[in-house]
Amino acid sequence: MRFVATELKDAWMVELDFHRDHRGGFARCFCAREFAERGLNPTVAQCNVSFNPRQGTLRGLHYQLPPAAESKLIRCTRGAVYDVIVDLRPDSPTYRQYFGVELSASNHRALYVPEMFAHAYQTMTDNTEVVYQVGEFYSPGHEKGIRYDDPAFAVEWPLPVNVISDKDSAWPLFADEAEAELRRCAS
Repeated sequence: MRFVATELKDAWMVELDFHRDHRGGFARCFCAREFAERGLNPTVAQCNVSFNPRQGTLRGLHYQLPPAAESKLIRCTRGAVYDVIVDLRPDSPTYRQYFGVELSASNHRALYVPEMFAHAYQTMTDNTEVVYQVGEFYSPGHEKGIRYDDPAFAVEWPLPVNVISDKDSAWPLFADEAEAELRRCAS
């Protein structure tokens, strides 16, 4: 694996280092030791899969508050997605900045998402599948979200949003209340 830093502090692209021969290729896609050596959370509490039949589907922006804050390793195993993370750590030098990248079955990239980052993706193709390794158990009482079109972050989605859940379209805009809650959690 190759770890490539993103513009956001503590968020990493994880690229596979394929060993190829006449059978095809082989690559390690996760190693707890290599993650820990870089200061990344190597815990995998859950592994989730999401299937999306329609291009333009948007899921997110989701995060969980402490003590259930999640790290994630996101990989697209079928099709392609535009994956977005937003740094919600008030003391971070990249606070309130976002990073977007295409993850696809053909580029084999993964994105490591630290705790206290909001996460979302938009499908770029029909019949897209995304696999998440998550560092904490899902906790509905700690779940939060931000609207995908929040002007505080001005995420530039590559396609019109044509499928979104009622829950995701109803998340509040990031406002002083959400920011104050994040600051309380950080202290």
